[in-house]
Amino acid sequence: MELPSNLSPDEASPEWMNKGDNAWQLTAATLVGLQCVPGLVILYGGVVKKKWAINSAFMALYAFASVLICWVGWGYRMSFGDKLVAFWGKPSVALDEKYLLRQAFLGYFPTATMVFFQFVFAAITPILIAGALLGRMNFIAWMLFVPLWHTFSYTIGAFSIWCPDGWLSKLGVIDFAGGFVIHLSSGVAGFTAAYWVGPRQDKDRERFPPNNILMLLAGAGLLWMGWTGFNGGAPYTASTDASLAILNTHVCTATSLLTWLVLDIAVSGKPSVIGAVNGMITGLVCITPGAGVVQSWAAILMGLTSGSVPWYTMTILHKKVKLLRHLCRLFYLVPEWERYIGLAYGLQTGRTSAGLRQMGAQLAGVGFTVCLNIVTTSLVCLFIKLIVPLRLDEGVLQIGDDAIHGEEAYVLWDDEEKYENTQVNSAYDADEYPSAVSKTLSELQMV
Repeated sequence: MELPSNLSPDEASPEWMNKGDNAWQLTAATLVGLQCVPGLVILYGGVVKKKWAINSAFMALYAFASVLICWVGWGYRMSFGDKLVAFWGKPSVALDEKYLLRQAFLGYFPTATMVFFQFVFAAITPILIAGALLGRMNFIAWMLFVPLWHTFSYTIGAFSIWCPDGWLSKLGVIDFAGGFVIHLSSGVAGFTAAYWVGPRQDKDRERFPPNNILMLLAGAGLLWMGWTGFNGGAPYTASTDASLAILNTHVCTATSLLTWLVLDIAVSGKPSVIGAVNGMITGLVCITPGAGVVQSWAAILMGLTSGSVPWYTMTILHKKVKLLRHLCRLFYLVPEWERYIGLAYGLQTGRTSAGLRQMGAQLAGVGFTVCLNIVTTSLVCLFIKLIVPLRLDEGVLQIGDDAIHGEEAYVLWDDEEKYENTQVNSAYDADEYPSAVSKTLSELQMV
């Protein structure tokens, strides 16, 4: 039977390529990219004080662009290329046409698709780190931090856990979509970098209200919906497992958000929007390591846990608590799939030793990821301190965006005089812009 002409292989569609998988993988990658730009850009811009809106948003935008150049220059092949040592690949460019158009090491699509898909994961990781440093890190230091941390920390974790030649991958560590490589890494690195940069000013630590909750919600919405690609793209195929991962992601997230909301109402009597966003984020993070390897009833339990335990620790204990996950088999369609079994299922089926082995492998992955990021992040920060200060000076901390970038996020009535004395980097003529604002304000006052 002859295939339809649009399905027949040709030079642009080789026999090994599945068009459906390729289309889905590119779509999933784009959804994850939208989590970063504009998702986290506008979330960060809205969640901070007005004086930090531009700086915070720009930290995310810069990281996205910077990581892409590092990724195609050396990062991708250090993460997924030929083995240099057990935890690191050989640095090399991912720009050659022959290399990019051949079949990827996993899946039925070209390497170019894999490079782009893995890039957005690499990019979102330092953007998440930025969340721990908003409102105090020197932007020049941040420009140095991103490529250095990407090179000496992210690539090691990605190769060790996700590359088939990595030592933790061979040990059997399960990280479905980045619970270790992205979320644990960014969390530990964020705490470590925050230690070296130092805390916010005292008045900011006492009161740091968001400048635009609606913008925060828009960014949070993009983050949530973008997670469809984050977890749904992890199987590298448009399969039933991708469907399960997507459904589990949203079930867990909705459960977590609602749990956090109910607890807020029960304790404070008010439904907090920011609290709901916190519940959404903890749900997304919780489900990611096992989105495609847990059953949907387990996703609800994970959502209940991620909406309650972090609520308690963030509001009462001010700590983070990591939880263990149950596992199932769909993601691991390999001959020895039975080795990948969670402790609870191992106890249930009489395979306790296999469950304990998997638990040990997971704990080894946690330990390695934590130690790696404490050490590498500290070394990167100490190196940067030899070149430029990590922290903004007190005068700049008082002013914020205007002192750092010469720009501010909003033109408000009470900012008119300030804007007349500010060099605005915009498409408007610097002399005409303040007078235009004055004229508009005068007309409004007359009305």
